[in-house]
Amino acid sequence: MVLSRGARWAAGAMAAVCTVLLLGPGAPPAGTPPTGRLPRAAAEEVVPGRVGTWNVCNPCGSGNDFGRATEIATYAPQVIGLQEACVRDVEQIRRYLEEVYGLVYRVAYGPVLRNWNRCGGLPWRPGGFGQAILSAAPMTDRVSVEYPDGGSEDRGYLAVTTLVGGRPVRVFNTHLAERRQEDVRAGQVAVLAEEVARHDRAVVLGDFNAVPDAPELGPMWALAADADPGCRPSTGGDDVCTATTDWNSKFDYVFLRGITRAAHRVRPSPYSDHHLLYADLDPT
Repeated sequence: MVLSRGARWAAGAMAAVCTVLLLGPGAPPAGTPPTGRLPRAAAEEVVPGRVGTWNVCNPCGSGNDFGRATEIATYAPQVIGLQEACVRDVEQIRRYLEEVYGLVYRVAYGPVLRNWNRCGGLPWRPGGFGQAILSAAPMTDRVSVEYPDGGSEDRGYLAVTTLVGGRPVRVFNTHLAERRQEDVRAGQVAVLAEEVARHDRAVVLGDFNAVPDAPELGPMWALAADADPGCRPSTGGDDVCTATTDWNSKFDYVFLRGITRAAHRVRPSPYSDHHLLYADLDPT
């Protein structure tokens, strides 16, 4: 049964109230509209063929999981990769997406470290930190790889196979080493590109911490095109590529291999220093 926008709004209001009662400290933060009402132009349901990526920023304060869920629900991608994600936060985000907005996602995790300062938990049982993939369709063949050299912090990639727009696709989600670690990122891209090259149809999501014309991204450009139209390493980087960060640099990518984009959007968010970006894929 497909609910109208008004019915979904009412259902969201009731779900949000129940969430407050059931979840206690995990409920929407004070000042959050209890209805969970989305912008007028928000997607009604999960959008088939839409893939997204978002570095949710950690640490960026606490109590933002409801806001992050609202951002994701507004655009409702079929698949979205999250970076700098704590397992507990993603579980909360996924719960809000379902209970408040009626969007049901599966989740796959690719933690690269366990860190009490970043993710909380008991000192002897800290939360997992790394990548996560949310998918409306089931996921199989999950692989989580930690790069041999993470640089100043452990880094890696997560890969799954799922349906996007009704067709099977290998989806990768990665977070590369921080800025001013070009040599480390070059090694990480080499590991990632070798695996991506094994697949004729692949979507590579993530925060690469490098502008488009950075030399270390060369192997990725040789395998795939960015969903941002016209954005290529030869174009001079940020001058023609849509910025994806609060400091007006493009660090975040939706690389497509064997797949054509139909649309591309970048949406700034108050809940992270990176923007949420998504691409609608051409079903043909």
